[in-house]
Formats: sequence, structure tokens, C-alpha cells
Amino acid sequence: MSRLVLPAPDRHSIAGKVAEPDERTQIAVVGAGPAGCAAAITAAKAGAQVVLIDENPVSPGLIGMDVPLHYGGRAGTAVQTPERLVERVLEASPALAEAFEAGVDVRLSTGVFGAWVNAPGFRAIAGGVLGLADETRSWTLGFERLILATGARDLNFTFDGSDQPGVMGAQALHTLLADYDAFAGRRLVILGSGALAVATAELALARGLEVAALVEARAAPQADADAISALEARGVAIIAGYVPLAAEGGPDGVTGLTLVETAAAGKRRHLACDTVCLAIGAVPVIELFDVLGAKRTMAPERGGHVPVLGVDGATSLAHVFAAGDCTGLGGDAAAQGRAAARAALASLDLPVEAAGGDTLVVPAGPDALAYQLDWARALLATGGPDVLACICEDVTRGDLLAVSPPRYLGWPSNYMAARNIATLAEDGPLDQDQIKRLTRACMGACQARRCREQVALIMALGGGVPATSIPLAGYRAPVRPLPLSVLADGNETPGMAQDWNVWFGIVTQWISYDDIGTEREDEQLRAGMPY
Repeated sequence: MSRLVLPAPDRHSIAGKVAEPDERTQIAVVGAGPAGCAAAITAAKAGAQVVLIDENPVSPGLIGMDVPLHYGGRAGTAVQTPERLVERVLEASPALAEAFEAGVDVRLSTGVFGAWVNAPGFRAIAGGVLGLADETRSWTLGFERLILATGARDLNFTFDGSDQPGVMGAQALHTLLADYDAFAGRRLVILGSGALAVATAELALARGLEVAALVEARAAPQADADAISALEARGVAIIAGYVPLAAEGGPDGVTGLTLVETAAAGKRRHLACDTVCLAIGAVPVIELFDVLGAKRTMAPERGGHVPVLGVDGATSLAHVFAAGDCTGLGGDAAAQGRAAARAALASLDLPVEAAGGDTLVVPAGPDALAYQLDWARALLATGGPDVLACICEDVTRGDLLAVSPPRYLGWPSNYMAARNIATLAEDGPLDQDQIKRLTRACMGACQARRCREQVALIMALGGGVPATSIPLAGYRAPVRPLPLSVLADGNETPGMAQDWNVWFGIVTQWISYDDIGTEREDEQLRAGMPY
């Protein structure tokens, strides 16, 4: 009988060299909104070890970069005092105090820049790992179960002048008003007339702000008639069949907004305001689902690209669950959080409390994508091709439709001049990652939070294809902007440091950094393999 002789372990393999997580927990919950807090409290009361992570209050630097929300330069000086913001966040969320009392390890002002589980391409990882960071350091947290309750972010559209201070999102306005008490505006025009716009107007009025108008691209308001009438009774104008044409500004940003009628007549109206708030829709935050490799789908009735869900928030990954606005389900976010926690507990063989009447049956909502497409079509038709589609990278709508290379390259191309988004669509399915590489749209510091959806909608309109056919542009860690000095804190083992240069499998990267430019480099290249 012949003996099987196994080859010696590859000394360049990463197997066995990955650093252990800096911390470990049974259940990690990301997001301390209603869903995340309910999940953390439910799990902790069942005896599980729970870490609840939330990036709020975010640093002034991130607020200035419009991350994670579109603050639009309307954050007041109060955001410069972190201690005050922490107090405000705790006051605004009684559930956080309950989480503390239940024994939850609560981490505020802590961002999650990445998440990984054992999967193809990550076989060296024994279990789930989160990458965490604050303003001064980064570290890793190992978990047995993960509940993502990452919420929703602002859906943004651009128009002439929208790149100046004073144009912001509804989610950001809610944060500055309700959580931070740090909004630096007085008179608002709100874009949109659905439930989100109405709720935004009601919050602003309750805080003593002026709401000049709700502006709607469609011919009629989208919210419940009684809610619209109540706003009109409080002096809020409801202007349907119009979209913003241009925002006027001064040293402090927006001073007024010019509207244009979407009908052929193209009548114009002017509104005095210091803030334009986009409340057309909200986008489920799915970055971490994507980097984890969880299956997702395009569901117009749920707000766009969302994770594929099973019973009680189960995702396609065995140990990862979802709850709240990141699912696009609507309904009772706290009930979804409790359900996800019970599912996670059951998978750990921990005691699970009775459901208590929670129901996760949520009726299908309206077609959010069709509504977004109507807005994109109206803005494109009235504002023209010269408006920026991607503010960070100075890519206009015209650049996007013409698939023009970045201007700073100074690269005229007769071949590319004959191409556009329509001819690209004729060659095969449009892909947002491809457009990103060709035009640099969505490559900026905001990590596409201000333009990803708008770019996809313009692609659909220019290519004459359904908006549902445009795939989601890929996410990669870090999903939050981080200083290199913070990422440099990574715990690298000696084995990782010794052989990192060969992991990519590219011959020129098999050469040690110290050997580049020396005779040793020539020897290795001639040999075609590392020494």
C-alpha cells in the first residue's frame, strides 16, 4: 500500500498567521437606533454578552465631509463639543439608557469600517470579525452572531448650486435637530411630498423653524391628504409639478431657491430660504452586508438594493441578521430588532423569550424607484447636462451621459467621443462599477453617499434601460473614511509582516520592498520566483 505524502505547508500562505481579534463578544449589534437598541436589550436580558456599536455622535470632521449623512454645511458650532453631543444623544434615546441598565456594552462614537466572516477569499478567518475605529485608533472585535441595524441614509439629487452649504438631507436634518440639537438654519424648503417630507416638515415646525414649502416633481402631493392639509393650515406652501432649478447663495451658503415647472411652459418661482432639505426618499444602508458577501436584491418597494431576508431578519449568512431601516421593510423597527435578537439567541442555544405579539408582516410599500426616476427625469429635463452629478469628482450629467474621461486627464479621444451611455448599453448590460472607472463618478471622499443612486438613475435614463437593471456599485472596506494613522494600528503578526508581499500572486509584488532597485530584484525576476 502506498502512502499519501502531503506537500509541506506553503510558508507564504496566510493560514495560521491572522491576528486574533482584539476583543470578542457573543452578539455584536451595529446601530443604536430603535431596532439596534431593542435587539441589544433583548439579547442582554437573555444572558448573552452583547456589544452595541454606533458611530453617533460622529466627529466634526466627518460631519464636514457629509459622512455618514448629507449634513450640507448646516451643522452648528455645537458639534465641536463631543461631550455635549454624547449627552444629547443619550437624552434623545431613552432606549440607550435601558441598554446600559441591561448590561449591554455600549460603544458610542465608534464606527464599523469593515466586517468579515469565514467565506471564499477569507478562509483564514476562524469566525466573524468587525473592524472598529474612533478618532484615535482602530481595533477588531470578534463575534459569534452579528445583528446589523444600520438604518438609512439620505437620497440625494443635484441641481445648479446644490454644492454649496445649505443643501442637505432629511436624515441629516433629523440627526442635527433631534439628536444633536445643532442645526444652523432657520427657513427651509423641503423637496418631496411623501411621508418622509411630511415628517421632516413636522419636526422642523415643532422645533420652531420656518418651512416655506414642500416641492413635488409629480403633479400632486404624495402623502396622505389630511397630513398635507394640516401642513397647509400651518402656512406651508405645497408646490406640485415643480423641481429646483438653481439655489442662490452668499457667504454663508443658500439664500434662496428658484423652482421651475416640469410642464412645457417652464414657469419659475422663487423662494427665500437658507436651507434646502432633500426628503424625496431614504436609502437602506447596506455597505456592511455587501462587504460581508450577504446576498442582496433590488426591491423597488423596499427602497432599492436591500439584503435578502428570511424569517426574523435572517440573511444569507448563517450568523448575520438584519433589522430596521436597513432592510427597507418599514413598520415597527423595534419589533424587528427583538425578532432578530431572538433568532440570534436561538442559534446560540440560549433561552429565548416569547414573541410577545411582535409581528414582522409588513405590507409592500409604493414603488420608490419609480418615484426616484420621475424626479431624476424632471431634474435632467429642466436643469440640463451641465449640472454636477458627482460633486466630489466634478462629473457632470453630460460627462456621465457621454461617458467622458475625467477632465483633469486632458485625454481627448476620438473613439470615446463617438461613444455614450446609449451605445455602451447596446454592447451589454450597463454596470455602475464600469462607469465609475470610465468617468470617476462615485469615486470621491463621500464614498458615493451623495451620488450613487442619482448616477444609477441617469444611467438608466441615458441608456434607455429599466432602473432595476443597473447593478449596485460595489462597496469595499473601509466603508467609512479613516485616517491612515488610525488604520496603521492594525495588529499584524510577525508572519503576516514577513510574507505580505507574496499574497497578491503578482510576480513584481513577490519582491521584498527592501530589494526593489537592487541586484537582488534582478536576480528574483530572472528566476521568476521569490527567494
